Amino acid sequence: MLRHLKQLDWILIISAFLLVKIGLLSIYSSSLGREDFFNLKKQIVFFGIGIFLMFLFCFFDWRIFRENTYLILILYLFCLLSLVGLFFFAPEIRGVQRWYKLGLVSIDPIEFTKIILIILLAKYFSMRHIEMYQVKHILLSGFYVFLPVSLIFFQPDFGSIIILIALWLGVLIVSGIKLRHFLILFLCGLLIFSLTWVFLMRDYQKERIVSFIFPTDPLGAGWSQNQAKIAIGAGGIFGQGLFKGSQTQYGFLPEPQTDFIFSAIAEETGLIGVSILLLLFLILIWRILKIAVNSQSNFPRLFSIGLVIILISQIFIHIGMNLGILPIIGIPLPLISYGGSSLIATFVGLGILQNIKTHR
Repeated sequence: MLRHLKQLDWILIISAFLLVKIGLLSIYSSSLGREDFFNLKKQIVFFGIGIFLMFLFCFFDWRIFRENTYLILILYLFCLLSLVGLFFFAPEIRGVQRWYKLGLVSIDPIEFTKIILIILLAKYFSMRHIEMYQVKHILLSGFYVFLPVSLIFFQPDFGSIIILIALWLGVLIVSGIKLRHFLILFLCGLLIFSLTWVFLMRDYQKERIVSFIFPTDPLGAGWSQNQAKIAIGAGGIFGQGLFKGSQTQYGFLPEPQTDFIFSAIAEETGLIGVSILLLLFLILIWRILKIAVNSQSNFPRLFSIGLVIILISQIFIHIGMNLGILPIIGIPLPLISYGGSSLIATFVGLGILQNIKTHR
């Protein structure tokens, strides 16, 4: 066991732990203003569970996923059932049914669906990489993604849909899709989005996108984004100091523990703190890509790249929402934002990565 532990990528582990600690500090800071530390306590527990599962997955052989198609399909079907179950068993919270409520804990099956889809797509394309010129493989892989996406749409959770589509397209590109096929997919995507806007998208989703493109309502839909930009600007170079951010402490910044935690960190730690945060993310992504490059076969390489796509997509969209260059679609900042499902699922993914590194 000691020999196995020495083979782990400790730079990756330490960078992930430091990111979580930054998130815990920010959650503690925003809890001070409300004098409510319950979310902080839960996040610490989730962190402990995530660490346990990461090391647990370190000692399994990742090849069980590559060689056992039925296991992957069972996990995939379980994810679909968990998404269907939300419509029947999940309570309505802020107008959506996204979380199973188990006592004091909420479980978001979408976060675990992301990891299972990475495994499924890695398995599918690793077995067919020399046949990527065939349209049927693009369509069938898209069908695997379409089923959870369609269920997520009716919850609704537009942000997670974008992440899953980005995962699919990213793995397609890495697997060697033809440019002609990619352009056809892009045009089909525009058509589907247009039809979705007209017939399926809800008014509040349209309002968020319109308020981003035409910010004419600073006290309505544009309020959250304006407060986030004010908080970031107030941070300056050195920040207002830990636990001293006026926007965060006095409640002007909405959702400072989840959707706008980046703004809360920027306000209190400034450009220096944000630079450290981004540096840690770069180190994390660099170590994952290093595992991908050193992998001896396609499955571990595609799994590693799939996890990178998920992380980069969420980081880019979350920071873009906070800076006001993207619409607000409720994407957490990985390892930073409050949320047990996201934190635990990310550590499960990192555990599989460590397994790939030590079982080549």
